[in-house]
Amino acid sequence: MEEQKIQKTELKKACANCGAELKYKPGTTSITCEYCGHEEAISINENGFQELELYPYLQEMGRQKHSEEISMLHCKNCGADQHVEENYKSLHCVYCGQPLVLEDAYKEKWILPGAVLPFQIDKNKSFLIFKNWVKGLWFAPNNLKKAALDPQFTKGLYLPYWTFDAQLYASYTGQRGEYYYQTRRVRNSKGKMVTQQVRKTRWYPASGQVSGFVDDTLIKASHQKTGRVPGKIAFWDLKKLQPFDSGFLSGFVTEKYTIPLKDGHLHSKEVARGIADTWCRRDIGGDTQRVTSMDMKLTEETFKHILLPVYVSAYRFNGKEYNFFINGDNGSISGSRPYSFWKIFFTVLAALVVIGVIVLLSKK
Repeated sequence: MEEQKIQKTELKKACANCGAELKYKPGTTSITCEYCGHEEAISINENGFQELELYPYLQEMGRQKHSEEISMLHCKNCGADQHVEENYKSLHCVYCGQPLVLEDAYKEKWILPGAVLPFQIDKNKSFLIFKNWVKGLWFAPNNLKKAALDPQFTKGLYLPYWTFDAQLYASYTGQRGEYYYQTRRVRNSKGKMVTQQVRKTRWYPASGQVSGFVDDTLIKASHQKTGRVPGKIAFWDLKKLQPFDSGFLSGFVTEKYTIPLKDGHLHSKEVARGIADTWCRRDIGGDTQRVTSMDMKLTEETFKHILLPVYVSAYRFNGKEYNFFINGDNGSISGSRPYSFWKIFFTVLAALVVIGVIVLLSKK
């Protein structure tokens, strides 16, 4: 019984028709066979996903609830930890492209995900997005163009995040600022006297209380190998979250959280303080505000461990690593890129030649 509990997120389901591994079909609630096309529905929990009470998990006795062991693969090159729901003897690290061997897997505890946002776009579409993006890059090395033509460089990855919910209450003291204008005569840069409107502020004391529900504060749960998933694509529609089922992971890589729940909670409190400050300023009103003191309290705190989708393409050029990320929900793309020295050199050289010819012709 215990063995079944430990292994349930790692079970791979075989196709009833041909025996091949069933994999999640992005944008659906089905797992499908890539060989014969057989599909099976993923059973969605009608009760939705569960919000877990925070403080029991922050204590030693609560850590093992809703948790189990999974097999992890550690990349010796870049340090990333990945859980793989793929039926391969070997594969490559999604971050740096170095080979990983399943025989090197080790067991590690994790808090089970409460929810997952399944991939909404498939690998072929992500590959086309990446390919078209590379085509639009100026001075990209030819090797990068070749990498963009090979789908094996693009991998689907689930990133771990914490979400925190809480009832927020805050009392504050501060000041409400109201603008008024005075007219005065000043000398401008040309030495002439001109009329100028000068804005000033009258300050009035303010105090009060604010309260409300803080829903789904999203906190990164892994360092994501120096945290390089670009912020510009790190936006997902959390309304698409589904109760966790391992079927959604089939055929993809999952990164385990490396930022402990305790640290994630501390970060979420900083975010909540920023939200409270905004609410206080809105309550103060006027044209501008000062919050001189604020006492914030959070109650009924809950959390979830969730998984969010990205596609990653890893590429090495001149000994340096580059990553390209595509949001697996909305298809937005971002990443670092190398430049070809020779392409830049010959472009500059050609420009200088053209300029030289124009100068010579103008002298005739």
